[in-house]
Amino acid sequence: MDPSFDIDDFDCVLRGISESVSAHAQICDIAALVAEKTTNVLNAKGALVWIRDPETRRMGLCTPYGVSQQELNEDRIISSDLSQSDTVTIIDDVLQDPRVQHPQEVWEEGIRMMAEALLVYDREIKGVLRVCYGESRELSEIERNLLIFNARHGACAIEKIELIRTQQSQFDHLALQTEKLAALGQMAAGIAHEINNPLGGILLRGSNLIKKVPEEGPIREGLEVIINEAKRCKDIIQGLLEFSRERVLKPAPVDINLIIEKAVRVLKNEFRLGHVQVVKRLSLDMEDILVDENQVQQVFVNLLLNAVEAIDGQGVITINSHMDKGQDRVRVEIEDTGCGICPEYLSKIFDPFFSTKPKGTGLGLAVSYGIVQSHGGNIQVFSEPGGGTRFTVDFPLPHTAQPEGL
Repeated sequence: MDPSFDIDDFDCVLRGISESVSAHAQICDIAALVAEKTTNVLNAKGALVWIRDPETRRMGLCTPYGVSQQELNEDRIISSDLSQSDTVTIIDDVLQDPRVQHPQEVWEEGIRMMAEALLVYDREIKGVLRVCYGESRELSEIERNLLIFNARHGACAIEKIELIRTQQSQFDHLALQTEKLAALGQMAAGIAHEINNPLGGILLRGSNLIKKVPEEGPIREGLEVIINEAKRCKDIIQGLLEFSRERVLKPAPVDINLIIEKAVRVLKNEFRLGHVQVVKRLSLDMEDILVDENQVQQVFVNLLLNAVEAIDGQGVITINSHMDKGQDRVRVEIEDTGCGICPEYLSKIFDPFFSTKPKGTGLGLAVSYGIVQSHGGNIQVFSEPGGGTRFTVDFPLPHTAQPEGL
C-alpha cells in the first residue's frame, strides 16, 4: 500500500537531523538518526547507513536501525558515479543481487526489497543510505523523493560535523602555538636581560681599551671586531625585547602625514649617505587617526631603512598617503627602486628572525607587523626581484575601529 505523506514528514526529518548537529555530535550518531527517521517516515522494516572515510575512501557501516548487524564488519566499495546522486536504486532480488553481502541471512530476517540513495554534499559522496522493506512493491515518487531528501540532509549534517572537527583541530593547534609563543616570549625576555649586562661590560671595556692602542695593528682590528659584534648582539637583544614585550598603546588623534615627516627627518642623514632621493606625495585631504605616534613612527622608520638598504646606491623612495574613503581607512605606501624580494621570501619577511641581510636581526619587520596589527591596521608587501618593493600600511579611522589596548 502506498503510504500518504505531507509536509510535516519532511519537516520532522529536517528538524531532527539539524538539531543533532553540534560540536559534540559523532558522525555515527547522525547516521543512526538518518536511518531511524527514514525507517519511520517510510514505514520500512529498517535502514542501514554506510559512511565514507575521507582518507581511505572506503565505506564503513554504522549502527543499523531495525535490522540485524550481519554486515557490520564488511567494507562496502561504492563507485564515485555522481550521476546516481538524484536517483533511487532498487534491489528487488535480495537473494541474487551482489550488493547484498549476506543474502540468506537477509531473507531469513524477512527482508524482501531494498532501496538505496547516495549521501552527496557538494559533489562529494559521503555515504549510502539503504532502506529495507518486508515486501516487494513499487515506490511512489514522493517516497523516492523523501529518501533522496533524507540522504541529502544526512550528507549535509555529516559535512557540518567534519567542518566543526576541522575548525576545532585548527583552534586547538592555534591555542597550543599561542601558549608556546607566550612562553617563548617570557623566556626570551629573561634571557635578553641576563645577556644585556655582560654585553654592556664588554662594550665598555672594549671602548676603553681601543683608546689606548695604536691606530694601526692587529690589536685594534681585533678590538673593533669585538665592539662591532657586541653592538650587533645588543641590537638583536633590543629587537627581541621589543618583539616579546607587551605593548601598552598611548593613542591620540594625529595626522599620519606628520608622523611620516618626522620619520623622514630622523633618517635625513641615511638618505644623504646612501644617495637616496625621497619623493613625498602626501594627500592634504586626510583625517586624523587614533594611534600611538611613537610606535607608528617606528614602523615607518623601519620600512624606510629597509628601502635604503635595498637600494644600496643611488635610487628613489616614494612615499604616498591618501584616504580610502570606501573602506574608512588611511593608507601609506612606501615604494623603492631597490633590488626587490624573491617570491619565496615574501611569505616569510614578517616572521621573527627571518632576514636576507648578512647582519640583519630579522626582528624589524616582525615588530612593525605587530605594531600595525595592534592598531587594527594592515601591512602588506608587493615586490619582485629587480623591480623594487612597495609596502602598504593602512589604519582604520577612529569611528570604525579601536586599537587593541584601549
